[in-house]
Amino acid sequence: MTIEKLAPSRRFLLAAALTLALPFSGSALGEKAETKIPLVELLAPQALPDVVEGKADAPVIVVEYASMTCSHCAAFHHDVYPTLKKDFIDKGKVKFILREFPLDERAAAAFMLARALGDKRDNAIDFLFEQQRNWAFTETPYESLANTVKQIGIGQEKFEETLKDEKLQQAVYAVAQQGQKFGVAATPTFFINGVKFDGRMEAAALPKIIEDAEKGGK
Repeated sequence: MTIEKLAPSRRFLLAAALTLALPFSGSALGEKAETKIPLVELLAPQALPDVVEGKADAPVIVVEYASMTCSHCAAFHHDVYPTLKKDFIDKGKVKFILREFPLDERAAAAFMLARALGDKRDNAIDFLFEQQRNWAFTETPYESLANTVKQIGIGQEKFEETLKDEKLQQAVYAVAQQGQKFGVAATPTFFINGVKFDGRMEAAALPKIIEDAEKGGK
């Protein structure tokens, strides 16, 4: 599924238009691609400001393109990210950035709602990944998502107002379209010091991947 097929529309801006679809996810487990994007390009300003976790001068920069309805993305944030944070981000070795790459309208809506929480955006994303099956794959995604985000302080009025924010919606898609220019076609996709890794990432693989990136290895 490509971003062009997910172009913004006024139909989407009506919350009731949220529809059920199966998530599309990446290929092999942390498979390194031949692609390498110069950091000056990868870290250039986006349509939405990057939310950065970790020290500004960390030697390794990890950029993840994720979709909120991708089960492999949810698995990464549940099973792998805690190790990445504890062993690398908190120790000043890694700077981590998650960028929006919605594969369907529900994912775009979830990202919009997370952005509406400002500096709590990453906490909202973690929560929505944790609760993914309770809102992303139900027969009533609109009601399920609305009920889920109530738990993080977004009431019905704010929910509907956010999903009608055309400027925010277009910015979410613009981030994803920029990702496509970097070769992102599925989720999760990681860039580690500019080197592209497709598919799921295992916790056991992190030490070598981070070490190689720090050394400038291929």
